[in-house]
Amino acid sequence: MTPPTEAGAYAGRGLHKAVVEAIALQIFDGTYEEGDILDLPRLMADLDVSQTVLREAIKVLTAKGLLDARQKRGTFVRPRDDWNLLDPDVLRWKLDSGAPHDFFADLYDLRLAIEPAAAADAAMRRTDEDLAALDAALAAMASYDNDPVLAVRADASFHVALLRASGNRFFSQLHRVIIPALIERDRQVHAGPHDDPLPDHAAVVDRIRDGDPDGAHAAMLRLLELSMRDHP
Repeated sequence: MTPPTEAGAYAGRGLHKAVVEAIALQIFDGTYEEGDILDLPRLMADLDVSQTVLREAIKVLTAKGLLDARQKRGTFVRPRDDWNLLDPDVLRWKLDSGAPHDFFADLYDLRLAIEPAAAADAAMRRTDEDLAALDAALAAMASYDNDPVLAVRADASFHVALLRASGNRFFSQLHRVIIPALIERDRQVHAGPHDDPLPDHAAVVDRIRDGDPDGAHAAMLRLLELSMRDHP
């Protein structure tokens, strides 16, 4: 299984996509702060686009929670708390702009709430294909131990496989949030010496293979505690 290495880029094409990306960059780099009104004529001139193209780009960013429009006020940047971090593009823009340490603390809380439950569900619902994907991820982690980039990708594959093995369609979709943020955290954090993570990952798979939901839940909790200790 090949995990996503980053949240997927906006699916639009050509000029439309470029305008969406350009405006998003200006929001995330602070050119436009929360509550600021977009200077639409200036944007049209700077980006050399028509009013129609700009309007469509604004619709995209409004749907993602970044912008809003009011009569007599204009188009403005919404408060950061309203930005949809579950949207792959918003998450990508956030990570690219530099996520603060507490962002990854929030990620840990999310994983703590989701992944042990996903492991327990996987113990009851996993298919032979799910076990094969988990085993392949473990094998890749063992093979790539000396290559930090490939090791991170192998770890990502494990967590994608785990979420999918849960059989819960909502858990499965959360890989779009957890994996890109997890990869960025590992890229930013230069951890010192730490325990070999492979046995703890293997313990989760063993409990899933045994059909032991309580054991899988507990093993996943231990794995997350190890991750938090090694990547504070």
